[in-house]
Amino acid sequence: MSIHTLSVLVENQPGVLARIAGLFSRRGFNIESLAVGPTEHTEISRMTIVVNVEDSPLEQVTKQLNKLVEVIKIVELDHEASVHRELVLVKVAATAETRGQILDVVQLFRANVVDVATDAVTIQVIGNAAKIADVLRILEPYGIRELVQSGMVAIGRGSRSISERSLRPVAVPTPPAVG
Repeated sequence: MSIHTLSVLVENQPGVLARIAGLFSRRGFNIESLAVGPTEHTEISRMTIVVNVEDSPLEQVTKQLNKLVEVIKIVELDHEASVHRELVLVKVAATAETRGQILDVVQLFRANVVDVATDAVTIQVIGNAAKIADVLRILEPYGIRELVQSGMVAIGRGSRSISERSLRPVAVPTPPAVG
């Protein structure tokens, strides 16, 4: 088993997410991370899907994904040739004695404090999986009260774009003849 990150361009339509997630589910694959959002083209959404599977079953799923009408392009992102990021909001218990230590951790990891209460601090951490794991490991002794984590988003390094030469031509209706 190995971790694979797929970047999938899809038509921005209702039900596409459910169809794609269902395809993985039917194959018995657990999606470890899923993030979906708009792209630079309003009619296209980008899905970043992280799965832990063997190579050959993943190839079968990508072939099936390509058969879906709404799927425009699928690219497996190599970990070294792409940038991966996640967002975590973590609420940490903070006393007058520990608040300074927690703020030192925030500064060390270039995180941000986004909310402060008398007995807690909410921290925003953006980074790769290793950075997030390190921050959480250090903050845990203070008492993590609540945690929410986004799905992984990833983009290839360099100037090339996944959407270059992958957009389907849009049919432009011919205006009626005036006569």
